[in-house]
Amino acid sequence: MLVKLCGGSQALSCGGRAVVSLGQRHLLKQIFTPLAFSPVLIFMYKSTIRACYLGNFVGALICNLAPLLYITFMHEFSLSFEQVGRLTLLNFFTQIVADLVFSRPVDRYGIRPFITLGHGLAFVGLLMLAFTPSLFPNNPYLGLMIATVVYSSGGGLFELLLSAIVQGIPNDSKEWAMSLLHSFYAWGFIVVVVGTTSMLYLFGREHWTLVVLVWSVLPLVNFFNFMRVPLAPPVAEEHRTKIKTLFNSKYFLLVVFGIAVGGATEVSMSQWTSAFVESALQLPKVVGDLVGLCMFALFLGIGRAVYGKYGNRLPIWKAMFYGSLLCVVCYLVAATSPWPLLSLFACALTGLGSSLLWPGSVVIGARHFPLAGASLFAMLAAAGDGGASIGPWLIGLTADIHPTLVQVLPWMKALGEGESALRSGMLIGALSPALMAITLLMMRREENKQKEQAGSKGVQRVQ
Repeated sequence: MLVKLCGGSQALSCGGRAVVSLGQRHLLKQIFTPLAFSPVLIFMYKSTIRACYLGNFVGALICNLAPLLYITFMHEFSLSFEQVGRLTLLNFFTQIVADLVFSRPVDRYGIRPFITLGHGLAFVGLLMLAFTPSLFPNNPYLGLMIATVVYSSGGGLFELLLSAIVQGIPNDSKEWAMSLLHSFYAWGFIVVVVGTTSMLYLFGREHWTLVVLVWSVLPLVNFFNFMRVPLAPPVAEEHRTKIKTLFNSKYFLLVVFGIAVGGATEVSMSQWTSAFVESALQLPKVVGDLVGLCMFALFLGIGRAVYGKYGNRLPIWKAMFYGSLLCVVCYLVAATSPWPLLSLFACALTGLGSSLLWPGSVVIGARHFPLAGASLFAMLAAAGDGGASIGPWLIGLTADIHPTLVQVLPWMKALGEGESALRSGMLIGALSPALMAITLLMMRREENKQKEQAGSKGVQRVQ
């Protein structure tokens, strides 16, 4: 019925998205709203939502397990800092490639084959990581790289598909659903850090392979979950917004840039907090790992969970804008405060400010281009991963090239170069949330302009 109604209608165009006429929209709402929001249908998708939550938990495992073992890898396999750092770069690069490569096949063949493939790849990749010493005794680093590519391909599919699945489930608050989904990445981050640290203490660092095998159970369980949970039907090919149309839209380009700087804001702080606390603030490493990182993730999860619960009281745009401003302040305080504990608190509070920048960008993009299909989520995920790669690199580059930048401030002049290097990087890191705030203002202006144009077209049609 929906295909016939849309296929036989004349659609207006607003910012590159198809908009059905007001009469048809009212009719569709009468037909589908009682069904979409009925308790029966919501109950039907509960298992799907739970599987998506666990999927994002596994995504946190994929991104954060190996870095917790880097020191172990360096000692056991005689690796350098550059070699283990290359594994992180390979992880993000593989996820970006997976986002882009699989978008068209997902639109063509559906979500289920690829979301199950993602969990299968995550499971196999973790197994390969655990058995690297046995499978690659002569070149274990090659085994680590291959395992990273395999499980990171699964992580890329998670980024591409989990948001698309939740966005496609009928409900009256996409912001609520998306925010809660992404909160499970933060909870996963905390559990992986605490769980891995605890298991290494109990089993002994030399038995790290056992720790990886324990974690590999999660993607295997969710593989079978996604074999059976119901999935919402995809957008039909004839109604799908073309990629060319997306790139011709200024609003879409703003969303892409926004999620890139939003990803840079969030990941830059999460990646550098531990080293920043140890080198710049001169606090013990355990404080950076368990207090700094876990508090950051806790604030990240709280921000997403609270908005998921009460988000109907505050528009997503305002929450993102105020969050961006909070992040600007936090980066500046972390970089310039003479009190280490205040800088540590600013690092953690950045998690709250950045909590909605990534999921909010996904929601805004999907709401503005509801017929874009998997291609939209692929490009947003790739842009977010790109920002998440460039942001931390830029902070590290600044620390290397201009380690005394922060010493232009009178109260920072007494710092040694080692203490001021990452502070200087954090100072430059404040550019990411500042650019996010500016981008949000430009998005609001562009959206208002499109509404005015759509209104004038409607008046002309009536006349």
